[in-house]
This record gives sequence, C-alpha cells and structure tokens, in this order.
Amino acid sequence: MRPRIAVPADTIFDATNVINMRNAAFAPRPIIEAIVKSGGVPVIFPSVAPKYVKDYLDLFDGIIFVGGVDVDPTFYQQEPHQNLGATYYKRDVFEIELCKQALAAGKAIMGICRGMQLINVALGGSLYQDLSEDKKAYLKHSQVAPGNMPSHHVSTKENSRIRQLVGERPYVNSRHHQVLNQVAPGLVVSAWADDQVPEAVESLASDQILAVQWHPENMYKHYDYSQALFNDLIARSQRAH
Repeated sequence: MRPRIAVPADTIFDATNVINMRNAAFAPRPIIEAIVKSGGVPVIFPSVAPKYVKDYLDLFDGIIFVGGVDVDPTFYQQEPHQNLGATYYKRDVFEIELCKQALAAGKAIMGICRGMQLINVALGGSLYQDLSEDKKAYLKHSQVAPGNMPSHHVSTKENSRIRQLVGERPYVNSRHHQVLNQVAPGLVVSAWADDQVPEAVESLASDQILAVQWHPENMYKHYDYSQALFNDLIARSQRAH
C-alpha cells in the first residue's frame, strides 16, 4: 500500500457568493501532485477542534505542514508585532496539536515555509514575527520573481540530511517574512541563507522531522533536488507504515 500523506488544509477567506466556498478548506495543488509523483496518497485534513486530533492519527503515515498565513505569536508567548501579517488561530491550534501527536506517534514529518515555523513553535521554539526584528537579515526573502523560480542560494550543514538530499548549495525560491528565532529542543538548523536566516531544520535524534523555509512544491517539476525532499518523505513514511 502506498503511504498516506496528511496535508493539513488552509482556509479560503476571500469574499464569495458561493455559500459552499465560504471558509472552505483546501490544499495547494502542487503539494498534491508532488506527493502523488513521489509515490504517496494525499489525505487532506480540515482544521477542527484539537480534541479530535487523536482520531486522525491512524489515517496517515507521514504529514506535510504547508505554507500559509503567519503563526499566531501567542503560541510562543509574544504579543503581535506591528508588522505581523494575517493569522488564523483555529488552524494554528489544530496543527500544533497535530504536530505534537504525530511526533509522539512516530509519524514522518515534513514542513514547508510556514510549516517549518509551525513545527518549531509546536516543539517549543519561537519566531521573529517579521524580518525587521532579525538584525542580521538583509536578503530579499519575499521574492518578486515568479514563485516557481529560485531567487537565492542556501548553504547546507556538512553531514546533514538536507545536504544529502539537495546538495551543498542549492538555489531556492523564497516568500516569507517570518523566520526562526529560538530553535526548539530536539531540532537543529541544517541550512542557512547568506544572511544567516535559517532555511532548514531537522530532528537531532532521528530522521523523523525535516523542514525547509522555501517552497519545493513549486520547483519539483524542474529541479531534482526539490523532488528529492518529497521522495525522502515517502521513504520515511514507508518505514513508519
């Protein structure tokens, strides 16, 4: 059986006269296609009350926490910065509990952009709510170039899992304004942009978690090192299955 890959859904907030599209749950099409190409079966989870998370655990072997709005800063004991973007508390509280229980259950975990930030917060880390808070940051991390094109390079840590998958210095896309601040216990930063903004984290004691700050789902069709990240999730999910 192909491993089942959970994709916690985003929510459509755009105004619409179509009643069934109001606050509808959705998953990005490129994520779905990348999972299928890698040999997985995507399963989309809408945000529900955290008390229902345990009922989801038997439905998947691996999980991808994907991009979206900012993580609510109250989850890492901060008040909102003036440059904080849109947040959605209902999604955050569901995904944080889902991340914790997936970790405890031994599920393979991947994070993309917001997903990397969400994993870090769920495990006890914090964020810079805006790049303006990180005094070292100077690169353009919200590219104006088309989203499926790379815009800056990343340096990977020697002997890290991310280096094994994407090489020493991959060229990646970038569209975020929040970045990791305090790294959660159990995680290690394994890639950086040239301004030292963290671009990947992985679990210290196992291969259970791998997360990146860029968007490989928009590049996997033309860049093998982006597809490699999804292949890796499927391989880890098969071992957990």
